[in-house]
Amino acid sequence: MKASESKPDTIDSYISTFPEDTQMLLEQMRTTIKKAVPKATEVISYGMPAFKLHTVLVYFAGYKNHIGFYPTSSGIREFQNEIAAYRNSKGAVQFPLDKPLPVKLIKEITLFRVKEDLLNAELKAQKKVKAKKSKTK
Repeated sequence: MKASESKPDTIDSYISTFPEDTQMLLEQMRTTIKKAVPKATEVISYGMPAFKLHTVLVYFAGYKNHIGFYPTSSGIREFQNEIAAYRNSKGAVQFPLDKPLPVKLIKEITLFRVKEDLLNAELKAQKKVKAKKSKTK
């Protein structure tokens, strides 16, 4: 993307900036996540497509040689054995463009992040209730 071009503000516009083969993989990634979490909202965050419930669950992005998947550090830690075959780091895993996306793994990681997000939202709500009760005493 040239400096004079604006950054995409939707996942559709983001995906459209890539070559056709990469677009197909990005759409497959998007569809996999959307099917796993139909209630999630699609957003662009940090310039990347992302899916959000209470917080961002996962991000993904296209590159010259891979699709980056960013399920936060907890998603990487939880699935370290399953992602060992791919280049990965503390917060990301790279799926090469010349291999099929591991759709089942992407779905499992996304669902793990959903459980984590819902639990964290519940804990946060409980803290608010406790804080309100202690203020009224």
